[in-house]
Amino acid sequence: MEKILNTSRFLVLVVVIVCSISSILLYISSVNVMFNILLDLLERVPSSADGGKRLAVKLLKILDTLLIAITFQIIAIGVYRLFISASVTIGSGLFSALKINDFHDLKVTLIQVAMVIMVVLFLEQAVEVGATLETLYLGLSVSVVILSGVFAARSMQHHKSLPTETDKIDKTDV
Repeated sequence: MEKILNTSRFLVLVVVIVCSISSILLYISSVNVMFNILLDLLERVPSSADGGKRLAVKLLKILDTLLIAITFQIIAIGVYRLFISASVTIGSGLFSALKINDFHDLKVTLIQVAMVIMVVLFLEQAVEVGATLETLYLGLSVSVVILSGVFAARSMQHHKSLPTETDKIDKTDV
């Protein structure tokens, strides 16, 4: 039974492949959109503040798409490291830079990326629509989500740093 469970961890490879392909498709899409924006910019350089705002919103939307692509990439890397090849990839620069050593680390990283995406979405709304009541409501809701994310991430990190009963026993035995 243990052998079956150990080999079933490679089913997680489906998640890694789907997330990797999703990330690559989003990167390609972003490059294509950026190329088209550059072509538009060469044809018609914005001559007004409204034209500049429209360009800024388009660029913010590309940034948002790229952040989502990075999220997919982080999920693929994290799941790969946690479930498929944890011991082989410890020295890798990308793996060590992400500091994903367990499932809690992956969740905290995803919460942090989601908060950045929310800030970009708010900024996009603020530039596109301006100072309206709708923007205020969006800002308030984004701030509540970000505060919740900060609280969740800190409590996960705090919970992880607390010593367990086995840690207490091991230290007293020495």
